[in-house]
Amino acid sequence: QVQFVESGGGLVQPGGSLRLSCVTSGSIFRLNTMGWYRQAPGKQRELVAVIGSGGTTHYLDSVKGRFTISRDNAKNTVYLQMNSLKPEDTAVYYCNQLPTPGRWGQGTQVTVSS
Repeated sequence: QVQFVESGGGLVQPGGSLRLSCVTSGSIFRLNTMGWYRQAPGKQRELVAVIGSGGTTHYLDSVKGRFTISRDNAKNTVYLQMNSLKPEDTAVYYCNQLPTPGRWGQGTQVTVSS
């Protein structure tokens, strides 16, 4: 069964940066399209960034130019570099495969606040 372990979240001031990591096991990672999702309190989970097996990326409009998704197939890891963070980026961040998500991990909390 595919498993995802997210890390790297924390408390950061507006304008700050964080780098999230997600280690995947139980699948042929290099063949998978991977995505970062987030869920803020009282809101539905939304897809923030996607990276294909060939490295093609797509982003939610509100994070374009601020977030960068990348992957290291040798480490079965996908990353999310988040710069110029805003309070509205506060959420629990998850990674998963696309188009059919596997079992969700615990996520990592990102809080942007002064």
